Amino acid sequence: MKNYQEIIEEIYHEIKPLTKQGKVADYIPALARVNRDKLGISVSMITGETYCVGDVEEKFSIQSIAKVFSLTLAMAKQNEKIWKRIGREPSGNAFNSLVQLEYEHGIPRNPFVNAGALVVTDILISNLDNAYTDFLDFVHNLCVSADIDYNEEVAQSEKETGFTNAAMVNFLRSHHNIENDVNQVLDVYFHHCSIDMNLKELSRSFLYLTNHGVIPCSNQRILNQSQAKRINALMLTCGTYDEAGDFAYLTGIPAKSGVGGGIAAIIPNKLSVAVWGPALNEKGNSLAGVKALELFTTKTGMSIF
Repeated sequence: MKNYQEIIEEIYHEIKPLTKQGKVADYIPALARVNRDKLGISVSMITGETYCVGDVEEKFSIQSIAKVFSLTLAMAKQNEKIWKRIGREPSGNAFNSLVQLEYEHGIPRNPFVNAGALVVTDILISNLDNAYTDFLDFVHNLCVSADIDYNEEVAQSEKETGFTNAAMVNFLRSHHNIENDVNQVLDVYFHHCSIDMNLKELSRSFLYLTNHGVIPCSNQRILNQSQAKRINALMLTCGTYDEAGDFAYLTGIPAKSGVGGGIAAIIPNKLSVAVWGPALNEKGNSLAGVKALELFTTKTGMSIF
């Protein structure tokens, strides 16, 4: 039997120097103040055990990792209908590219680029009673914790500086791919990305994708097996911005990253793992986090292949 605690402690010490490289997401003022030295790893087993090292209790902004939860809710509400408005291909461009959206006539390349996530947000506004509280309740259910909330400072900071997202949602509206008020879509989107979680909560919240759509501890089905498979496939091909090919090559597992420095990943039927290192590489992924997951799959000998 693998000694996961020993493995992640070994990885932690090996990657700690990477916290001095890269840069935090300083284009969002509230994230510019995050301590780049923070580092943690949390592993949640499908059987209930948890293994942790480093800064696993401190909450941080999960940012684009929340797009997995948004997509999950949208698929649960509309299933295949959402793909009439969003593609499923890797972008090959920056996550906030306007050029690609123009070339493709207002159909976002996938649900994890910003344009795709804005369309998903629009779908949620149309299908939820309250896109703020219902989404938060859904996340509480996934991680079996009510101690999770929006970070209003981060949401406001994104709102004040999110000019590219504003341009994007208006462009989408001009192509009839946004149905609700653009300001509402932006505000809900910024709030979803501003959710604060710690690594224990984050790794636990991804167990439903490890377990084919079912939350292991409650046996509650969130998605059917086919839907869970499709989200995992999208995480593998599109979940780490335009570094998805290299990330898949290095780690061999589906994952979703966020510019807050978090990455959440899964190994089907086994575990979910979350890492946090605020310093990012040029693609917007955590430098330490990418290396941690590469080492984790290497040292455990586990991947989806």
